Amino acid sequence: MLDIGYKQSQGDHTLFVKHSASGGVTALLVYIDDIIVIGDDLEGMENLKKCLVKEFKIKKLGKQKYFLGIEVVHSWEGIFISQQKYVTDLLTETGKLGCRLAETPIEFNHRLGDTLEDTAVNKGSYQRRVGRLIYLSHTRPDIAYVVNVVSQFMHNPKESHFRGMYRILQYLKGTPGKGILFKKGKELILKAYTDADFAGSLIDRRSTSGYCTFLRGNLVTWRSEKQNVVARSSTEVEFRAMTLGICKLLWLKIVLEDLRVKWEGPMKLYCNNKSAINIEHNPV
Repeated sequence: MLDIGYKQSQGDHTLFVKHSASGGVTALLVYIDDIIVIGDDLEGMENLKKCLVKEFKIKKLGKQKYFLGIEVVHSWEGIFISQQKYVTDLLTETGKLGCRLAETPIEFNHRLGDTLEDTAVNKGSYQRRVGRLIYLSHTRPDIAYVVNVVSQFMHNPKESHFRGMYRILQYLKGTPGKGILFKKGKELILKAYTDADFAGSLIDRRSTSGYCTFLRGNLVTWRSEKQNVVARSSTEVEFRAMTLGICKLLWLKIVLEDLRVKWEGPMKLYCNNKSAINIEHNPV
């Protein structure tokens, strides 16, 4: 890719971009041997395909409909991605296709912890199922937090953890077609929302941060992650969550610059903790 004039993105090393003299752009995104070619430079896209054919044995699948288990639907309103078939296959594999439905993926104020007196379960089976749920969270932000919770017990799963994992499957049974719609937006606005709990883990009293970012009003990245230290105040917890949100905004700005998307105005960060906001405005 570098030999034929493409630039490797520093924000995402699997992304290669080339800009034509007329202002058009061609982008290639690769995951092992699966490739997406996209852009508004039709001539550049055709030239890229010819170069790939010379080097590799490739199969052209036309307009994108399916990629790595992710279903892609194009419409006049935008692009919708989901993993409905993936969910159905997961329910079939686990024998939960006819299970009872759950309205939420986890119980409110759950108490999942490292229960020593609880019965141990098959570690391999638990790890396989949670691993598939982790991949599913790429298009399902509604299960990002709970998947983060159940993945913390991979080393020594117990019966209560298995029940928590099965509740996610019960929730998915009632919502198999949920996904994300990327609408066509006019105004280029980049913003992030951050939040955190305080000492939410029963095991080590560490807190969990969460953030989500929006570009042109579309949800593009999200994450739920346990903090690596024990915080002593809710202000510290929220401040650490804000740093994650800022890092992700800066990363998105790098990717936009690689695509030469014209950026004007500040990036916006939203937090619901006044003390953390005051510290951010005046770190002294």
